[in-house]
Amino acid sequence: MQNESTAGSVIFRIIKGVGLALAFSFLAAVVLANVLQFSPLPDKVIYPVNQTVKVVAVILGALVFVRGEKGLVQGVAIGALFTALSYLTFSALGGDFSLSWTIFAELALSLFAGAVSGAIAVNLRKD
Repeated sequence: MQNESTAGSVIFRIIKGVGLALAFSFLAAVVLANVLQFSPLPDKVIYPVNQTVKVVAVILGALVFVRGEKGLVQGVAIGALFTALSYLTFSALGGDFSLSWTIFAELALSLFAGAVSGAIAVNLRKD
């Protein structure tokens, strides 16, 4: 019985981590859009800033919500789910669901960021 509640709490923490990452990412996208609208920055800054925001979002989600054991696995799960859900959401908003190599690069980067930050998170606090 203890394993079921532990597994359920791990899944719930992963979902909360993904939710935080998505919320941070969407908020940052709105801020970036407003900054670009009212500043003379070129459009070529969008992609690198977007990638940075996505990595920070995964790191934030993992650092805040990953606890217990297997932080690496929990962080990877947050990175993978965040990448999938953000791709689907931003594609739906943009009306373009085309796949390119960049989604795989984003996935690899999110998996790496999630793994490292998840491992760090479980070693920062022992609950």
